[in-house]
Amino acid sequence: MDYQMLVLDLDGTLTNSRKEITEPTRNALIEIQREGKKVVLASGRPIFGVLPLAEKLHLDHFGSYILSYNGARITRCTDGTDIYNKTLPPEIIPVVYDIAASFPGVDLLSYNNSHILSGIAVNKYTEQESFLNKMPVAEIPDFVEHLNFPVNKLLAAGDPDIMEKMMEALKKRFHTFLNIYRSEPFFLEIMPKKIDKAYSLQKLLNSIGMTADQMICCGDGYNDVSMIEYAGLGVAMENAQSIVKDTADFITRSNDDDGILHVIEKFMKEK
Repeated sequence: MDYQMLVLDLDGTLTNSRKEITEPTRNALIEIQREGKKVVLASGRPIFGVLPLAEKLHLDHFGSYILSYNGARITRCTDGTDIYNKTLPPEIIPVVYDIAASFPGVDLLSYNNSHILSGIAVNKYTEQESFLNKMPVAEIPDFVEHLNFPVNKLLAAGDPDIMEKMMEALKKRFHTFLNIYRSEPFFLEIMPKKIDKAYSLQKLLNSIGMTADQMICCGDGYNDVSMIEYAGLGVAMENAQSIVKDTADFITRSNDDDGILHVIEKFMKEK
């Protein structure tokens, strides 16, 4: 198959354990873009947490894309235009906040152009989100009132057993009105209806006249399953969670062993 698009999760997939893109992988990603192929960085991170990696890969020069907030927003890197942008209904924010505040030790997060916004109390998982995105945390006492702008997602952060219980409570309250799932055992994504990486990739493919058969998707976590199932070739990292490996068509090397470089050499190198 002549694959024309490579979609990459970031943490645990594109970046190694030091949260870096190795030079061989970076060079290979730039080279396939020179050949006319597209690279999409698909992440639960806000766009401002993805931009530094996009810049390293020259996505702006080659007309590639960022899919941020787990697909709620798709940005064309050449000019920064959002070609898709889905936000949460404002009326759900106070309800989600009250549910989150009822669980011990949970923080509720959102984002603006420069900060991660902490709505309840900063915990170690809030700090991890800050580290991953290279964005500082702002503690917001009047969180619900402060979110008076379009919000792509909320993120609950807490101990895994608490996140499981909170997910059940939110799903019982909202049913199919929101898309609620865990991206990590300690992160609970609260997203607009239908939004996940696969749904938004379909929007992107339709807008540029490509099909899923032309696309490779690589990931390691819960929130990557939908796009791995949807892709022409779904790839799990060797370090991926079991459910991701069970879904994938191919298992590549780990993120600490240039697994993405291996995919490029095996499936995307011009012969």
